[in-house]
Amino acid sequence: MSHLPELITDLALILIFAGIITLIFKWLKQPLVLGYIVAGLLAGPYIKIFPSVLDLENINIWAEIGVIFLLFALGLEFSSKKLMNVGSTAFITAITEVATMLFVGYWVGTMLGWSAMDSIFLGGMLSMSSTTIIIKAFDDLGLRNQKFTGIVFGTLVVEDLVAILMMVLLSTMAVSQQFAGEELIGSILKVVFFLILWFLIGIFIIPVFLKKVKRLMNDETLLIIALGMCLGMVVLATKTGFSAALGAFIMGSILAETVEAEHIEHIIKPVKDLFGAIFFVSVGMLVDPAIVGQYAGPILIITLVTIVGKAIFSTSSVLLSGQSLTTSVKSGFSLAQIGEFAFIIASLGVSLNVLDDFVYPIIVAVSVITTFTTPYFIRLAVPFSAWLYRVLPEKTRVALDKYASGSRTINHESEWKKLLKNYFARLLVYIVLLTAIYLLSTRVLYPFIEVSYPGMQSWLNIVVCILTLLLMAPFLIALMSNKNNSQALFMELWNDNKHNRGRLVPLVLLRVFVAIFFISIVLYTFFSFKEGLGTVLTIAILALFLVFRRDLSQYSKLEERFLTNLNTREEAEKRRHPLKASFNTMLNDKDIHLATVTVYPESLCVGKSLAELSFRKDYGVSIVKIIREEFRLYIPDGSERLYPQDKIVVVGTDA
Repeated sequence: MSHLPELITDLALILIFAGIITLIFKWLKQPLVLGYIVAGLLAGPYIKIFPSVLDLENINIWAEIGVIFLLFALGLEFSSKKLMNVGSTAFITAITEVATMLFVGYWVGTMLGWSAMDSIFLGGMLSMSSTTIIIKAFDDLGLRNQKFTGIVFGTLVVEDLVAILMMVLLSTMAVSQQFAGEELIGSILKVVFFLILWFLIGIFIIPVFLKKVKRLMNDETLLIIALGMCLGMVVLATKTGFSAALGAFIMGSILAETVEAEHIEHIIKPVKDLFGAIFFVSVGMLVDPAIVGQYAGPILIITLVTIVGKAIFSTSSVLLSGQSLTTSVKSGFSLAQIGEFAFIIASLGVSLNVLDDFVYPIIVAVSVITTFTTPYFIRLAVPFSAWLYRVLPEKTRVALDKYASGSRTINHESEWKKLLKNYFARLLVYIVLLTAIYLLSTRVLYPFIEVSYPGMQSWLNIVVCILTLLLMAPFLIALMSNKNNSQALFMELWNDNKHNRGRLVPLVLLRVFVAIFFISIVLYTFFSFKEGLGTVLTIAILALFLVFRRDLSQYSKLEERFLTNLNTREEAEKRRHPLKASFNTMLNDKDIHLATVTVYPESLCVGKSLAELSFRKDYGVSIVKIIREEFRLYIPDGSERLYPQDKIVVVGTDA
């Protein structure tokens, strides 16, 4: 009889336990994540009632693959458009919540007598809310389309990005065992640089590639290509000094901007579910029930700190951003838990051997408890906000209402906001691209030519210097040119008010300074100021002027192609669902929602006219579209009747 490898035996045991336990949890209407953790607990080495997994090392490899696919799927749902559209409320809430819970978690860990590294990781784990648990709770409670859920989802999008940065920073601190500000700032700048660079290159190349090979692809080949891209970016990220999770997330976010994003998300789901289940089961395997019992006190303290702290800080942040008290409380109470990112950060600490053994089981226990409490807290939010509003002093209530209603920003302020947002986004992109060209020339091109043609040092410097400046030329000229930097908006503000000019001139000078800085740094790298700098500078300037027109038009083509690739998915969505896309664009930040309802044959509405049904008067909703097989009727009048299997598109508020 042939020998069966332990890996297959262990995988069979994991999937059998996971299948049985998740069926039970599904029947109990509890999140499947908790079922996986319980399955891991039963299959782990600490409970001897059932057969146990033999080789935990192999399972850790499977779990690492699970993290990669979880982050890849998260990236597919992320999308830079979502990040740009979340609004100030989500940014304020996410940043405030993460910062405060980092500090509170570190303080609690210190008070419990934990080491500095344990306390820092505790703060990182407590600062992340659970996307999976929140989505499940909203679906179960039927709240998915309410206004506050948009704030919560926006906050989660920002938190996802912060979590990626946090993983890089925690890895840096864990490896160096130091908390030097310079090193942390360097790590942040490095990860931001590579995030933007990979995203720009990816958006420029990948959508074009997928479009070219679309006719050759079916589900199977698309799955292989997507997984290949994911793992290729994972390898690239690890070679550059980052985590595998970061690479998977970046590739997912790049593919999220393509027209194939939903298709990839659909075909990748079984793979993500399989390896994700193995990851969460492995989380349960590392939980020692004896440690959980031994540290019941700290678990209770950290649970209370998590629930109360996140609820208070998140509510306050949403309130500070100008939302009503009810919306703020509902948003804050929804975020009062920890979940999958806490496990990923904890796994990172374990893999780096910087976390004590008792921390992991404590975090899992806290996550399980807060997962159970989340639906109840969401339900409690409305009565609690009503009670809080009643007990607040009259002056406080008036001040809150006035602050929430807020005065509209005047037009010039919004124009300045648009200009500055566009200006600094473009400036950052130019800096990243110019830096990438400089690094490519000095770290790759120069050493390669130096090895290939030894003994030609002086000519080598001149050739590589001029080549570097020529590669930079399109971006340098675009950087200095007003044509590619919101010219219309700039001139509108320039002509509108003479006082604006004093603020606009420094913006122009800053762009010119950045261009001169990059030219200077290239010249300084290849030449000392005593060796023919004037000659090279003259050649460089002449080269820039000679290619001015061609390169400026070339840059415009590059930018146009990039923007086309970036907006392809959005444009395709507009063509498929013009009404929905237009509605989301105009009313995305308002308490107004669009929903589709099917008229079933047994419905009391069948055969009645819209005037008879009086939906607007009775329910506060308006019918904007009726879909009847291939027929589409927009803005129907009161005489229109409803028939079985009609789909009506209605607009209404949360209430």
